Amino acid sequence: MDKVEELLTRGVANIIPNKDELKKLLESRKKLNIYLGIDPTSTKLHLGHTVTLRKLNELAKLGHNATFLIGDFTALVGDTSDKDSERPILTSEEVDENFKTYKKQAEKILDFSKIKVRKNSEWLSKLTYAEVFKLKQQFSLNDFISRELIKKRFEAGKKIRLDETEYPIMQGYDSYFLDTDVQIGGTDQTFNMQAGRILQKKLRNKDSYILATEFLMGTDGRKMSKSWGNAIWLDDSSNDMFTKVMAIKDDLIIQYYTLATDTPLPEIEKIKSKLNSEENPMSVKKELAQTIVTQLHGLKAAQEAKESFEKTVQKQQLPEDIPVYQYIGSQPLEIVDLLVKTKLAASKSGAKRLIEQGGVAVDEQIVKLNEPTNLNNNSIIRVGKRKFVKIKV
Repeated sequence: MDKVEELLTRGVANIIPNKDELKKLLESRKKLNIYLGIDPTSTKLHLGHTVTLRKLNELAKLGHNATFLIGDFTALVGDTSDKDSERPILTSEEVDENFKTYKKQAEKILDFSKIKVRKNSEWLSKLTYAEVFKLKQQFSLNDFISRELIKKRFEAGKKIRLDETEYPIMQGYDSYFLDTDVQIGGTDQTFNMQAGRILQKKLRNKDSYILATEFLMGTDGRKMSKSWGNAIWLDDSSNDMFTKVMAIKDDLIIQYYTLATDTPLPEIEKIKSKLNSEENPMSVKKELAQTIVTQLHGLKAAQEAKESFEKTVQKQQLPEDIPVYQYIGSQPLEIVDLLVKTKLAASKSGAKRLIEQGGVAVDEQIVKLNEPTNLNNNSIIRVGKRKFVKIKV
């Protein structure tokens, strides 16, 4: 399989208007304008984002004009393409804070010597009302409210903010402003990316293409999402990343190899044969975890993460470098407060949720909510399988 054919098939769910035309264009060696946009609605990128990041990087390596677009202006509205309720409204300060970490995380995949970084506030914030009117005239409200999730919200009597109807238009204008030939995004972005095609055709009489990628499933088998707690974050430590990959369902191993690694397709076929021949999925999954951690953290970190996993999870030995928390105070030790103070949980509600899920143990005794917990000097708190803190009083 040649490079262009693999680029247009591996992890690709749909190409609009069709694959053959785009392949012919890519093989013509014409330098195309390609863009991928991500809104900084949180401080982190996850492994699911790398599916589209890899496509952008591959096209940049082929010599095309590639842009990594930070949607700092569109994030002020928020995209509801995959949400059944309105997004919370972010302030410009929150968006700026989230943006700070994006480039650092994306460079684990992207070669920024070949890729430009832009922010869409550069042009969206400068549009006049007259220009916005002209853009709106190219679209129908019927198209927006007929979208499945929007229709459900409408029928359920849930609030739909007027500014939400403008999100696809703003994203479409990004594509128009950048004179895009190819837009990259997940399938949930198809409606928004179609807006870019419409503006390119109506205002510039130019045909453009959409490359919609498949979704990477999260650790719970649902689409990997910032809001569902099932993400493998690009800034996760090598140990945490290894452990999370080991937690995925066995039937996702090939999907992860295909979407989240650079492993050649012929090698993936061999791995598939291994699994079909009833080889223990655990050993194959370890190879997968090591491959992903190597690509994002380096070979040395991946090897250490593998050894740590085998020692602390498979052999259930305690790690040698357990952090120590020195408790100072006269009040009785409360497990919920300790989970927050030791940063094993981000909040009290998060700590309670971990306990309710059976994910917290003290000296290997599972903690139960609203039941007394026996915390003493040198007690070891464990959260999940890999996070530990020793208490000193």
